[in-house]
Amino acid sequence: MAVGIFCVAMFCFITLLPHLIWGPGEDALSLTLEQGGVGDSTDYDVQLIMKRKTLCRAGFNDSLAGAECYSPGNTEESGIAPAFLLFLAQFISGIGGSLYYTLGTSYMDDNIKRSKTPALVSVTYFMKMLGPAVGYSLASFFLKVYIAPDLTPSITNTDPRWLGAWWAGWAVLGSLLLFMAFLISMFPQTMPRTIIRRREARARGEQVEQSASSEKASLSDMIDTVKRLLKNKIYMCNTLAAIFYMFGFMPFWMYTPKYIEVQYRVSAARASFFTGSVGLVFSAFGILISGFVITKFKPTARCLAMWNVFVSIIAVCATITYPFLGCNESDMQSRQMVLHKTLHDLRDSNNHVVIARDEVQQACNLNCDCDFVKYSPVCSEDGQTTFISACHAGCRDFAMEDNKKIFTDCSCIPSPIGAAAFQLSEDSIEVSNFSVQDLASNNDSVLTTSTPSSFISNLPQFLGGRAFSGPCPVDCTAMFYSYIALVCLLKFTGASGRTSNFLVSVRCVSERDKATSLGFGMMLFSFFVFIPSPIIFGYIIDSTCVVWGKTCTRKGNCWLYEGESMRYIMNFTAAVFVAIGTLFDVGTWYYVKNLQIFEANRDENMGTKEERELINVQRADNGELAKPIKVADRADSE
Repeated sequence: MAVGIFCVAMFCFITLLPHLIWGPGEDALSLTLEQGGVGDSTDYDVQLIMKRKTLCRAGFNDSLAGAECYSPGNTEESGIAPAFLLFLAQFISGIGGSLYYTLGTSYMDDNIKRSKTPALVSVTYFMKMLGPAVGYSLASFFLKVYIAPDLTPSITNTDPRWLGAWWAGWAVLGSLLLFMAFLISMFPQTMPRTIIRRREARARGEQVEQSASSEKASLSDMIDTVKRLLKNKIYMCNTLAAIFYMFGFMPFWMYTPKYIEVQYRVSAARASFFTGSVGLVFSAFGILISGFVITKFKPTARCLAMWNVFVSIIAVCATITYPFLGCNESDMQSRQMVLHKTLHDLRDSNNHVVIARDEVQQACNLNCDCDFVKYSPVCSEDGQTTFISACHAGCRDFAMEDNKKIFTDCSCIPSPIGAAAFQLSEDSIEVSNFSVQDLASNNDSVLTTSTPSSFISNLPQFLGGRAFSGPCPVDCTAMFYSYIALVCLLKFTGASGRTSNFLVSVRCVSERDKATSLGFGMMLFSFFVFIPSPIIFGYIIDSTCVVWGKTCTRKGNCWLYEGESMRYIMNFTAAVFVAIGTLFDVGTWYYVKNLQIFEANRDENMGTKEERELINVQRADNGELAKPIKVADRADSE
């Protein structure tokens, strides 16, 4: 077990290496005061570089389109080496986790009374569930610190471009795990209570034990064990139910912070805080309370299985409810940002532009060459419209006011004193008194025969307003807290079924197959949950991306997701898998009718005189009072 914990510690330190080797990256450095991340410099060259990176390029004399790809200082790295390090870290973590959870569970179960198993298993899972809560809280703390702590960022941690010190938490966790590995290594390989139990079992069935111990492990023996597990209907139904349940909820465990950021426009630090310290705390208390309830009332196997069915039904209903807890203002903001994308992809073969009526205003940034501009949202002066970047807003200049960057001369933003209408040529369309809301709600398409340059030249002088860094504020508070409340309910009920699921899984197999069943179950989870689920749901999430970044060699990261599509596709897909798992929970309930969970066990304090003296000696070595163990001092019956 100590080796397993040490492997997980190595996983933490290897995950830290990409930052130590390659640093925070050019994008992060460009947003610091030391690297010219603010536009208050009076140096003309610095100002010009900033304009080329962030502003509309239609007014520049030199050709800048795609210039980033040919700049000697901006060559792209393949990213193979960092990816290899992260893969190696995950591989080592998988080995360490398997060793610890498989051997640790058996070690605990062999050294406690079976009547106390539910309570102690619940405490174990309670601490395990608190781990992610502490981890998310730690992440929330470090994400508020800039990725390069020795530099001064030019943006705040509420800006979508903010990159927190993600690497610092791994250093803390790795150090703590090394210390825990040292403590675990001090435990004896076999506890005295286990010695007594094994000797009593040998006395009751000496021939069986001798034949089992004399037979060496072989491939045929492993195949026979796997066959017994596959033919065990209770074990397979219970395992398959857990597989489908975890498959459906894997995206929520992995992508919940990103989901909250997209749907409710909260910062990464705040999303991590609510994901960890709120939702996972409810999970921890759910599993803790359920364990003590099971210990006290000792329900039958059918009662435990029925509770799992109820929990799964609650999970399906909650997952179906998630799509209806969206934020309309956030969805509208996403649509606005898409509306003001560049129209390069809308040119026809004659260099004409097919313009939908809700895309008329986009023509104002048609010649700005925003393909390689980084995602850096700005808000119009009236606080109503968010653009992907200052370039997409058609801004040609910027100024500093009160140490804040303000973009000016934005051709896509009406000026405060602008006119209310503009006229196009007779073979184009006429737009009067329009607003962003009108544009976003009208989908009639119109074909203009004007070329892009002549189309832009028809734009009147009323365009040329200002924009501020950062997206326009949206109020998603009510729906956000409704979502958090439902998450807490689901976390609590879902966690309450963990103990019952564990008890059924270890009681439905024979003692000789218990350790193998745990390892076999982890293998099934790895192949059918941990590997395919992130890939499938990652593809689903990427399919809802409406604005992709662009690099010199390939498509970049997703800049903007369509929140409504993400909610419906992701949650309904997850609900299907959880519903299938519910059917297997019903199968488990049917087959466990004769399974004994709390059968009477032999007194674990019984043993020979030498065995009792062995325990007394160890107690004395540990500084405890050497209290004699008498045969009459028996444990309470199950």
